[in-house]
Amino acid sequence: MKDLHAEVWENCLKVIRDNLNYQSFKTWFAPIKPIKLENNILTIQVPSQFFYEWLEEHYITLLKKTIRNELGPTGRLEYSIVMEGSYANDPYTIKMPASNRKATNNPAVAMPIDLKNGNAKEIPNPFIIPGLKKIQVHSQLNESYSFDNFIEGDCNRLARSAGYAVACNPGKTAFNPLFIYSAVGLGKTHLSHAIGLQVKNSFPEKTVLYVATEQFIQQFIDAVRNNNQNDFLHFYQMIDVLIIDDIQWLSGKEKTQDVFFHIFNHLHQKGKQLVITSDKAPVELKGLEPRLLSRFKWGLAADLQVPDLETRIAILKKRIYKDGIAMPDDVLEYLAYSITTNVRELEGALISLMAQSSLNKKAITIELAKQMIDKFVKNTAREISIDFIQKIVCDYFGIPVDSINSKTRKRDIVQARQLAMYFSKKHTKSSLAAIGLVCGNKDHATVLHACRTVNNLIETDKQFRLYVEEIEKRIKF
Repeated sequence: MKDLHAEVWENCLKVIRDNLNYQSFKTWFAPIKPIKLENNILTIQVPSQFFYEWLEEHYITLLKKTIRNELGPTGRLEYSIVMEGSYANDPYTIKMPASNRKATNNPAVAMPIDLKNGNAKEIPNPFIIPGLKKIQVHSQLNESYSFDNFIEGDCNRLARSAGYAVACNPGKTAFNPLFIYSAVGLGKTHLSHAIGLQVKNSFPEKTVLYVATEQFIQQFIDAVRNNNQNDFLHFYQMIDVLIIDDIQWLSGKEKTQDVFFHIFNHLHQKGKQLVITSDKAPVELKGLEPRLLSRFKWGLAADLQVPDLETRIAILKKRIYKDGIAMPDDVLEYLAYSITTNVRELEGALISLMAQSSLNKKAITIELAKQMIDKFVKNTAREISIDFIQKIVCDYFGIPVDSINSKTRKRDIVQARQLAMYFSKKHTKSSLAAIGLVCGNKDHATVLHACRTVNNLIETDKQFRLYVEEIEKRIKF
């Protein structure tokens, strides 16, 4: 048989649930526990001072009406605030009647409890700061960064597949945490937002939060300044899917690393999902505590690589389709060939080309693209030459360029020479005779034989195929 206080609170929750959306109800009322009912006063336990302040600021009218509906005109509500966490020496309880706060003209000042004396005092509420109230409502996710807009290729297939698996079953896969790393502009922020958006769509009851590490650091600094570390800790421990972007900025910040360590542990132990991004793999991060780095390795670390030519073309086609713009294929191919560094620069070049066409009222042609590229990126648009290919091949195998032009029959030199011929035929417009002339003064038949040999080895020798793929990437990028 239920206790009377539990029954009263359950009846209150039925009314409250009908007046709120599911997310708000789950976040602010599901964690509340009814403690007792005495003298027509219902005491409820809330997890922190911040929790109490939020209820008082946003839901006090609803709470009062609900309590009086259940207990009559004399019914009252009292909070029992239990403060527990890494920054409290001992757990303790502070009782506070509803609406026992002084009026203030400053919306950024709340009336938290003086933990030492049990009295109310005015101190700044660290959670009413730029971005934080927005976090509660919007999760700080960019709606345009969805999986639908994320182009999959060999360069990102593992990370995308793992991200989608996490989004479909957050906290329940082996990919927890999911650590995504790459150089700037290759899509890790896009992918992390896509995971958050997919979770929100599939699990609307879950609390999802995307936060940049720099914002996390600033919020913690404010919490320390205002002696509200417990509230800060509890806020992040309520999240179901926490996405932390650019974790490398925690380097050297020991106190912030400590609080993130406790947040990580709590969420992981509760089966909540963590998604972390960085510009380096966990093993390459400097200035982070070993205990934190070890946790980054608990799940899956997946990298995003520079997209290949086909993926870059697909990204451009997706962008112009989204914008409803027609563009010749040869122009798209030229842009994709010319901009190889990252996706942001690639899209930036596309936007610049469209702007040039619109402002100058010129048709989008390959000539206009060449003019724009010359101004947009220095030393980017280059023609692949036989000399360039020879240098790439020789650098890869660690041999001097002159060696493949010599008459030596050493196996490693012959193989490098054949690869240089193969890639020269593939990536240049030079004739077989011209390629043979540059590569050791050979005839066109030798070049053809070299190409056939390379193709056969690609099909039969796994290690050789890896050589070819690696050299291909270096030639293109």
